[in-house]
Amino acid sequence: MGDDPSRSADANAGGPVVTTSHSRAAGGGVPPTPLDGPPLGGGGGLPRKARFSMETGFRGLSTAAGAMVLVIIIAIAIFLVSKAVPALNANTENFLSYKTWFPNDAEPKFGIAALAFGTVLTSVIALLVAVPIALGIALFLSHYAPKRLATPLGFVIDLLAAVPSVVFGLWGRDVFLNPVRDFSVWLNTYFGWVPIFGGDGPFGRSILLGSLVLAIMVLPIVTSLSREVFQQTPAMNEEAALALGATKWEMIRTTVLPYGKPGVIAAVMLGLGRALGETIALALTLGTVFEISFNVIENGGNSIAANIANTFGEANATGRGALIASGLVLFAITLVVNMAARAIIYRRREFRDSAA
Repeated sequence: MGDDPSRSADANAGGPVVTTSHSRAAGGGVPPTPLDGPPLGGGGGLPRKARFSMETGFRGLSTAAGAMVLVIIIAIAIFLVSKAVPALNANTENFLSYKTWFPNDAEPKFGIAALAFGTVLTSVIALLVAVPIALGIALFLSHYAPKRLATPLGFVIDLLAAVPSVVFGLWGRDVFLNPVRDFSVWLNTYFGWVPIFGGDGPFGRSILLGSLVLAIMVLPIVTSLSREVFQQTPAMNEEAALALGATKWEMIRTTVLPYGKPGVIAAVMLGLGRALGETIALALTLGTVFEISFNVIENGGNSIAANIANTFGEANATGRGALIASGLVLFAITLVVNMAARAIIYRRREFRDSAA
């Protein structure tokens, strides 16, 4: 074989050696191409975090907003307690167990028992009436009604939440009173043996009237929130239930309702908060009687908020303090209800996460 000019003259080396024009350092590869910026593929170091950035500012703003809510709640509680203590000291009866309301007398006598009872009773009855109807409407709008019907009907229901409470109160007193009176007479005639429908009358401005008006006011809140929750159910869960042979109702019962249960509980609690704090509608529809009675069709009933609206104008210094004390009780009831709702939702979420 002839000599290869690309090989070394030292044949004993045993290996080919590239010529001088192609020689490189041992182990060297293709030299990297110089680049102005960091190498491709994210190999460069991350930029240093700015001390004051938009994220830091937003985080601080959110923290301040959350803390402000707690500050406002504590400030309201301090105000109510400071204004209520003088009236409570002047009261000659037990504030928690006394039923009547005479804070403007020379010897003030007032109690919250009948007012708190009426507040809770009207709210509970309103929820018992409104929640099943609201859930039925929400399911109809989200899973049964065609879109061309569900959209305008949902809009009309949402508009009910924008109606002022005084309008509901005037409508209940002037229009809805007569149908409720006739219905109360019918209940008393055929179901008078039931204590809640007993009595000899008169009927009309009663717990039943106030509760039905409250139910109409609570209905759009529970309906709107429940509809939104039901529409968030994962489509694959619904399709899986239908693929396994479930009917439409079985699919709703096994997938939609369990998934939306925490949201429905939150919606009901928001409706309960609206019912507990309602003022003008109950002031115009209840009979303003300071009694503790489970009879819902006879004239009577009262609530904390309605009593404040009816008696604040004629109250003296002690009377205003007594009304503020009753507002403190309503404030406490609302806090307890919301804390209970949060506990239920948290336990439900914890159970769902552990099951997953």
